[in-house]
Amino acid sequence: MNDFLTWTGVTGPVLNPILGVLTVLLILAWLAQLVLSVLPAGAAGAVLRDGTLAARRSPAELAALAARYLLLAIVAVILAYLVLGLVLPGLPAKGIIGGMSARFWPVWLALAVTFALSITYKRHLGLYGKLYDSPIGMVGFGMVMFWVFTAIFAPLIMTHDPLSQISGMKNVLPGAPVPGDGGAYYLLGGDNLARDVFSRMVAGSTVVIQIAPLATLFAFMVGITLGLPAGYYGGALDTVLSFAANLILAFPVILLFYLLVTPEIVSSGLPQYIGMLLFLFPLIFLAVMINSRLYVKPRLRSGLIAAVAVIGGWLYLSLLSSPGTPVDILPPALDLIEVPGNILIVFVSVVFVNAPTVFRIIRGLVLDIKSRDYVAASQTRGEGPWYIMLWEILPNARGPLIVDFCLRIGYTTILLGTLGFFGLGLSPESPDWGSTINAGRRFLSIYPHAAIVPALALMSLVLGLNLMADGLREESLRD
Repeated sequence: MNDFLTWTGVTGPVLNPILGVLTVLLILAWLAQLVLSVLPAGAAGAVLRDGTLAARRSPAELAALAARYLLLAIVAVILAYLVLGLVLPGLPAKGIIGGMSARFWPVWLALAVTFALSITYKRHLGLYGKLYDSPIGMVGFGMVMFWVFTAIFAPLIMTHDPLSQISGMKNVLPGAPVPGDGGAYYLLGGDNLARDVFSRMVAGSTVVIQIAPLATLFAFMVGITLGLPAGYYGGALDTVLSFAANLILAFPVILLFYLLVTPEIVSSGLPQYIGMLLFLFPLIFLAVMINSRLYVKPRLRSGLIAAVAVIGGWLYLSLLSSPGTPVDILPPALDLIEVPGNILIVFVSVVFVNAPTVFRIIRGLVLDIKSRDYVAASQTRGEGPWYIMLWEILPNARGPLIVDFCLRIGYTTILLGTLGFFGLGLSPESPDWGSTINAGRRFLSIYPHAAIVPALALMSLVLGLNLMADGLREESLRD
């Protein structure tokens, strides 16, 4: 029987004391900076013998500089844990942190390639390239892409099947060896059903990455398609659409989710019918965009719109059609997109809840931008209303929209976690982070690892999205 893994393996006796000392010094430097910042500032410089003034750092500035270098040293030590985990042989030598680092090797490689190419060509990548001029934005982007690549390479990273149970591994602590399987470990312990917490954390990222960005994108297409004409035309159209949006927003979000995913509502087919309406908007948006841009080229315009109608219509029907539900449209031979019913219901619910908020943001931006001179110039040239909305107003609102898109993905991620926590929508055995937090909270005082691990994963993804949004906001204001 193998022994339990330590957190840092053979690197612990060397790196752990260094990390502890650096952490204490960093805390002291921050405290010194806080105290010195409220004290009266001394002379800004010293007068030399020749009468010139030499700049001199204040004590608060020296404390801030020390804190910065100490923070960089701590990051270097953490990187040493991860790098040594990649090169040291055997899990006992790597430890839990090194073992996880070795499992994440495809993620590290993908991040290195992404950052190297992006930094090299950042001057040709528009607002995305300018993100690399913001340290906060780069950190946030790295945290987000870590989970994106984790979801992509999940089969390579997981050490066990996230749904499989192994006898004797119920609620085991992190680093526990698997009996009868030499060299196998539960890196982050087991849950109350003897499943691997590390593998479930990795598998949970796929659920979030599949739903949150795509649902947010659909919500933006709905909000843009309705918000542009509401803000541009005003009048009765604006009144009716704004009233509908405010009516939906008047419901508490959790209550609205609960109503949409309860078995009685699901069996009635209401979520699918709402999806039939909401999923039309991407097709309408693409058709209107092509028509407004290529209205002087009728042959090309007609061909592209026909392609959108045929291909998009087939995808639309394939996405909604599900055997055994009220919306069973396509025969099995043509239904190539297989979406589990519970995932589709959660997806529709997220789009339905987010679309009214996006509508209000778009409407407010259009009300502000439509009075600009370049919009009046487009109207003078004889451009059509939808051309002006899509190709004059919308591009000039991209900064706030991109920032809100990132923040809304984080908001959607929290909503998905909340749904899973309350046991709504997704199946109980789903490895999504909300469901695993809910399952682990019952034993939080005894075996906290089963709930803390997915909670930290959820927190890191949302934090990364917020930091990335802050970086994009800074760069869009400079643009």
